[in-house]
Parts: sequence; C-alpha cells; structure tokens
Amino acid sequence: MRLSSLPRFPLAHLPTPLEEAPNLSRAIGGPTILIKRDDLTGLALGGNKTRKLEYLVADARQQGVTVLITAGSTDSNHCRQTAAAARVAGMRCVLVQNETQPNPPAQGNYLLDLLLGADIRFVESEAARPAIMEQVAAELREEGETPYIIPGGGSNAVGASAYVAAVYEIVEQLVQLERMATRLYVTSSSSAGTHAGLALGAKLANAPFDVIGISVEESTSNTKSIIEPLANDTAYYLETGVRISQDELIVDDRFVGPGYAIPTPECFDAIVLAARTEGLLLDPVYTGKTLAGLISHARSGEIGPDETVIFLHTGGTPTLFAQADLITERARRQH
Repeated sequence: MRLSSLPRFPLAHLPTPLEEAPNLSRAIGGPTILIKRDDLTGLALGGNKTRKLEYLVADARQQGVTVLITAGSTDSNHCRQTAAAARVAGMRCVLVQNETQPNPPAQGNYLLDLLLGADIRFVESEAARPAIMEQVAAELREEGETPYIIPGGGSNAVGASAYVAAVYEIVEQLVQLERMATRLYVTSSSSAGTHAGLALGAKLANAPFDVIGISVEESTSNTKSIIEPLANDTAYYLETGVRISQDELIVDDRFVGPGYAIPTPECFDAIVLAARTEGLLLDPVYTGKTLAGLISHARSGEIGPDETVIFLHTGGTPTLFAQADLITERARRQH
C-alpha cells in the first residue's frame, strides 16, 4: 500500500486529540464516549476537510496548479476550508455555490469565504455545479492559469485517502490510551469521502471498531451506493488489493428528519446537551444529527453501557451562526 508515500501539503494540526467526554456519557447513561476532535484541525476554524485538502493540495501543487475550484452551498464547510487552503498554498480559489438569493446574508461559512477572498460564482441548483466548474476551468485555462477541480466535499480517491490514514492515527491513540473501542460514529452524507476512507481504513488496519455512519440526507441504500465505489476507488488508488462491499457498510438513516440541513428536535437536543455537558460545539447540519444517532443507540440499548465508542467531530461550527435564530430558540427553551 502506498499511503505513506503519498504527497501531503501540511495544513492540519495532527494528530487531533482523542479525548473522553465523561459528563456526556453520564448524561445518557453510558457508554464511554471518546471524541475524535477533527474540529481542531486548525485551518480556518478546522474541520474534517482539512485532512483531505492536505492530499488534494499536494496533488495540485505537483501539477503546477494556480487556482483551486470546488463547489458547495453558501454554507459549505468544505468551501471555507478550501478557500483557506488555497491561500496557504499561494493559490487562488473559485467557489461554485448554489444559492437562490442574489445577495445572501454574509454569515456563517459564506462570511468566511468572502473574508478569504474567494471568487464566488452562484448557480441556482446543486445539479448545475459540476458543469459550471468545468466551464470556469476552461475560462481559466484560456487566461493562462492552471486550474484544479476538487469535487464537493473533497470526496475522490485522493481526498478519501486522508481518512484511511486517520484510522491508523486513531488505532495508535487507542493503544496509547489503553482503550478498546467497539464503534466509531461518523456523519454519512452524499459526498461520502470521510465515511469511505474510514471504512476502507478500518478494514486495512484491522481496527477493533465498526464504522457507524449516521446519514444526514440520503436513505441507507442510496448512501451505501455512493460510499462503496468511492471506497473501492480509494483502495485501487492506494494499491491495496482490497475490496469493500455494501454489506460491510453500516449506515443508519433514521435521523435525517425532513431533509438535508433541516435540524430535527433530536439534533437540537444533542447540540444543547454536548454544549452543556462538555462545552462541545456541534453543528445543526452534520454533527448534531450524528450525535443524536449515537444518543438514540445508547438509550435504546443498541450500545451497551460498558462499551467504549468514538464520535468523530468533523467541525462545522460556523453553521451555528448561520442558523442562529433556530439555535437561540431551542437553547432558551432548554435553559
């Protein structure tokens, strides 16, 4: 396997901490919860995309790239971190963002995109983003630039490799802490790169834990159909000879609620509980729903109270401010 020989451009503060959350564990009646703090990767308020960007930016630099192009919503954590990574690497950044308002409020991640000086191109729908990214790349080539398109979420084989490496990091930390974890909880979304990398990494490293994906926007079958090919593309890219089947993937879609980026009551409850037990800030799109899934599994007995589980905190703090009214209402209600 060529994981250790892949080029990396240093962006993240690694290894991120793996720390116990005893107050949260007591509040839900067990299990022992370890938080993998990938919200502390450091780049422009951190998050899981920073790990992926270390590999993606390194790949871009090897090709003499001058402009990074990627896509997401106006409140995309990935866009924010890509814009910051471009600045660190001495590159420009173009963000193709789906937004129906001609002048959206400058808050959350979008505010930070503006602060970082990204060139932002609006499109009306997510479906329109790939074609516009290609169009922008063609325009930039005509101008003498060398563009590099990063898919949404940094989710290709290059980016997902970062979370294969993250599994080895986590396994080593468990050894150092003399802990044995049975489950690792992660957000599963349509970009799928983090879950795909973790699933492959867990298999390659013979990790003691199952990777449990809590879906935030898709059904289990749809999510698995996205994760599987990406995990296998990554396995091929890393020259592992390993294959992942859909039967090996674990995804729970019971916590999506009305849809993507629409917080559920359980999501809000999880956000408030994490803040008031551990001073831990979760977001209403990804990590709030993921912790809601973990809490439900614990309270239903699906996780034993004597087990140890890992919660991967993927960041997303700026989204709290983009949904400030909803967060404030819920926080006051539970004061």
